[in-house]
Parts: sequence; C-alpha cells; structure tokens
Amino acid sequence: MTDSSNEFILTTAIDYANGEPHIGHVYEKILGDAIARYQRLAGRDVTFVMGTDEHGEKISKAAAKAGVTPQELVDDLSDRAFRGLWDRLEISYDAFIRTTAQRHKKFVQDVLQRVYDAGDIYFAEYEGLYSVGAERYVTEKELVEGTDGVRRYPGDRDAPELRREANYFFRMEKYQDWLLDTLKANPGLIQPAGYRNEVLEMLSEPIGPLSISRPKSRVPWGIELPWDADHVTYVWFDALLSYLTPFVASGRDAATVSGLAWHVIGKDILKPHAVFWPTMLKAAGLPLYRKLVVHSHILAEDGRKMGKSLGNAIDPQQLVSDFPVDAIRYTLLREASLGADSPYGEGILVSRLNSDLANDLGNLLSRTVSMIHKYRGGVLPAAHEPNEREREIEAAALALPGQILGLVDDLKINMAIEAAMNFVRDLNRYLAESAPWNLAKSEETARRLDTVLYTAAEGLRVASVCLEAVIPSKARELRSQLGLGTQTYALAGAWGLTPAGTRVPGGPILFPKPEVSKPEQEEGREKPDRPQKTVQKEKKVVTQVAQPTAPVASETPAETEALISIEDFARIDLRVAEVIACEAVAKADKLLKLTVRLGEETRTVVSGIRKWYEPEALVGRKVILVANLKPAKLRGIESQGMILAAEDDAGNLDLVGLTLDLPSGTKVR
Repeated sequence: MTDSSNEFILTTAIDYANGEPHIGHVYEKILGDAIARYQRLAGRDVTFVMGTDEHGEKISKAAAKAGVTPQELVDDLSDRAFRGLWDRLEISYDAFIRTTAQRHKKFVQDVLQRVYDAGDIYFAEYEGLYSVGAERYVTEKELVEGTDGVRRYPGDRDAPELRREANYFFRMEKYQDWLLDTLKANPGLIQPAGYRNEVLEMLSEPIGPLSISRPKSRVPWGIELPWDADHVTYVWFDALLSYLTPFVASGRDAATVSGLAWHVIGKDILKPHAVFWPTMLKAAGLPLYRKLVVHSHILAEDGRKMGKSLGNAIDPQQLVSDFPVDAIRYTLLREASLGADSPYGEGILVSRLNSDLANDLGNLLSRTVSMIHKYRGGVLPAAHEPNEREREIEAAALALPGQILGLVDDLKINMAIEAAMNFVRDLNRYLAESAPWNLAKSEETARRLDTVLYTAAEGLRVASVCLEAVIPSKARELRSQLGLGTQTYALAGAWGLTPAGTRVPGGPILFPKPEVSKPEQEEGREKPDRPQKTVQKEKKVVTQVAQPTAPVASETPAETEALISIEDFARIDLRVAEVIACEAVAKADKLLKLTVRLGEETRTVVSGIRKWYEPEALVGRKVILVANLKPAKLRGIESQGMILAAEDDAGNLDLVGLTLDLPSGTKVR
C-alpha cells in the first residue's frame, strides 16, 4: 500500500499532438524532471506523469492537411516527436498517457456521467467568439490587437470566429465563489504569486458556464459523450483528466491521488488549469491539486519572441544532436526563471558549458583524479586530521542537501543549482590554497596530502549527488571516474561515504569544450561586427557570436618607455581576473594556457610564465588582466588578454595581485 504522507505526484502539461515540439516544451519537461528527481533523491515515493493530448479540431485539420488519418498523425507525433525526444533528454517519467488510449476514454466518460447525473451539465444553444487555436470560446476582453489592426486571442494566427451552435455546458460559475475562497485561503496554491493574482482577477468577474462538447458532425475526432453519441467531449474536459488516468487504470481511487499532485504548466494555459480544472474536480467530488507551478516562456537570445517566421526558433531535435544532453538540461534550468520570460540560445549554452560545467566541475574532477594517480598511484588515500578549512567544507557538504531541497520546494531551481556550483567552486579554491603539488614534495607533508586528496574526492561525490537531478548522466559518470561505479546516494547530509582505498579509474574529460575555429563566410551575408566562434560538437557545426576579446602581449617587453598622459592610461582596461583552469601549451616550454573569469565572462589567455609556475598552483588565484588589447595568436591559440607580472634583476617573476579578495571583473584604476 502506498504511504500517502510520502507520496509525491508530479505532472507536466500533456502536449498537443498537432505539430513538432518546441523549446518551451523542452524547458517544461526538464523542469518537471528535475523536480521529480530531487524528490526521489529526498526519499519520496514519486510518480511523474506525462503524455500527449490527441483529440480536437486542430488535430483533425492538421491530419487532413497532411493527407493522413487523425490516428496516424497522433501515433507518429506522440511516439517519434514527443516521447522520442523526452527519452533522448533522459526525462524520467513513470507514466505516459495518450488521450486516445481506451483506459483514458473510459475514465473521461465515467467522470462526465458523474457530473451530468449531478445536474451540473445542461444542453443549450450558444453564440460567441470561438478561438480555433485555443479550442474554446473567448471573450472580447481576452483579445489583443495585432500590428495589422486585427484583434486575436494571444498566440492565434487568425481572428476568432463567430459561432452559433447547440452544445452541452458545465455549470462552472456554480463553483466560482468556492474557488475564489480557496485561493484566498491558500496563497501558495498557484506559484509564482503573480499568476495567482492573475487568476484572482479572472474570478473578480463572472466566469459563466463552460461549453464541454462539440457536435460530432463538425468535430468527429473526440471522445463521445456517454449519454449523447452525437457530441464529443471538449478537448480540455478530456485532456485534464489524463493526470489521473494512470492511477485509476491501475485500480486506485482518483480521490486518493488528485489532492497530492503538483502540476507544472506554461503560462499560456493558466486559465484551463486554474479555473476549468479546479471546478471540474469539485463537481466530480475530487480533491483539488496540491500545487500549480506556472512557468514563463523561453525567448530568443536577443530577447525577442521565438518563431519560425522570425527565423530564430530553436529546433530541439537539432539541439540535442549538437550538444550534450546534460549541458542542455543544466543551462536551461540555470538560465530560466519561472516568473519572467528568459532568453536562451546556443551562445548562452556554450558560455555556461565552458564556464560552469567544463571549467568549474569538469576541471575539478580532472585535477583531482590526475593528482590521485600522480601522487598515490590511482588509489584514494584515507583522510587524517582535518584542519579548520576542511571542517568548513565538511560542514558545507552536510548542510548543502537540505539547502537544495528547501530551494526546490520553493521552486527556486536555478538557485539550488547555483548553491551546488558554489560548493564546487569552493572546492577549487581549496585545492589552490592547499597546493597539493607542494605537499607532494616532502614525506613530512604526506598525511596532509592524503587529507587534501580525500577531501576533494569526497566533495566531488557530494556535488555529484546534489547535481544529479540536473545532469543525471554526467553525475553518474563523475562518480564512476572516482571508482564509485553505478552506486546511487540519497540526497542527505553525509560525509565520508567514499571508501579510502578505492581505486580511482578516471576517464575522459567530463565536459569537453567546443572546438573553436574561424568559420567560412556564408555566401550573400555581411560579415558581423563581432568575431564568430564555430562550435563543433560530434561532427556537427553551429555558430555563435563571441564577445569582443583581447590578446596577451608579445613575449618581449616594449622598448619604448615614453611618458603617457592620464587620457592614455584611461584607455587601458585593467580588471581583476580569477584563474579557473590552467594547462601547459604543448611543445612550448614557456607558455601556459589559462582560463580566467571576469565577472560573468570567461576568457583564454596565453602567458609565458611556465618557468615560474606549475599550472595547478595558479587555479583559484586572482590576477590583474589587461582586458582591451586586440586578439593575438600564440601557438595557434587565440589569447584574449595580458596578465600583469613583474621581474627582478635576478630573473624572479611575480604576478601582480591583490591583498583584498575582490570579485573577478572588478576594474583596476
């Protein structure tokens, strides 16, 4: 028997199977999946429901246009376009409902009959404005005027049609006062709060009855009313019930599960979920859902609305082919917020992939595994006496899961991700501070080296669990490289679960950076004002616009030391930069390749300081960067700035640094 106190039911909106999925569908499913995975990691009994909405007038029209039957159309779109994409994105749904399934039809007809028998459905003639896009009657107040002067329902291509026909109606207004009182008594029922306020405004005026049938002579593709075979069910009275179908089909009473559900939807279908669905549940004698989670839209990278006609729409299938799935999941969840439309595109994706996933997380794993192999033969040593810094890291690791679950419950997924990544960045700083490459030089510091290596490895395990709901495949791969195999861990505060003596196998780079090269100029297009980066992933090429960059200076100092004016000096843009990755340049004895962070921006810098610094010793260090020099290439690597250093007469070199821990990107003056 299911323990209802520990049961967690989550649904995303079932997708209308009249066309290919878009990036908004992708974001919603990844968002729902992350919530479901976090709840599972917290030990809750989760059922995650998804599906496709396969009835209605638009599907009949789309099938006729394609020259196929409605069933053939929805079979293809449901299995190939939608479910196929969700599987590629590792969406961990537990039930997938198709509204053309017989078990769903039976449940819909049972509920309709129940509401009809209670006297809440009646037959009448109606005339009004009908939106084919929304598949419902709309009011004049809901229409917006387009640039062509035509008033339409938002999102529709065509103006609404004036229709007069006899339909069955649900007495929705009968439950208006109940719904209004319920929302006032439960301020957290609809989140974010701005959408709750929209619903309260809707309910401040009469909502009227809801037309819940269409004549079969006009719309033959639908579920027949159980008491009148000449009418089919209105698509929303059909689709919303799909959230409960898998439970009813397995023998459970709908009343035991409807009150446990979290529904994740887009803001464009707020009214059906916040007004139609609650009143339907009330009329059917079923409890109201636990929470309605409403998300905003994904915009193009330049902040404009996406659309095929604008040429800026993202093809999800192509996106999944061009980039790692975990990078797509991470960047969408990190960039998007529920309450506001959020820009997204390949430039944003690549930037986050390079900075957060490759530099912060991937580089930490590579450094840790490399040093365990270099200094301890690939076997994880046991930790010894922790110092204050290590006790701080352990305390942070113990507190982090609770912090993340609190943020997830508050629907602040992007903040939960940032909390986990801040822990990762602190581990990087810890390694830089501890300097294990120096500890390895003496037997007297061998125990300290053991403790540092163990702390880094165990910290990575904790980070992988805290990020698993977001990057499931890479989190498992990370633990596999640490020798933990396929073992899973609950999201609970724990430290010391990685056994000392574990053989650490390592593996390929966790998040390879996109290769950067100069693209061929496309015929007929003007050259952009900014340089272009060609991102090559798995033999597929996409292009993004890069930010203006600056080079490293020549390896020989300037011979002229003429006086300059204050105006000349003001032209030099000096910035605080944090080194987040560093490696030796192949076949170049003097050169190091550094990745540095300037605020939200990351750059590559080539510097001739290899003689004085080990690459590992520079990671986490703050340096001063000349940020506005022209790009230059050294050994085929484009260098995007110059790091300041000073050298004495004896040839000892020191990097210009700081006494205060100022944020990266701070201007030096």
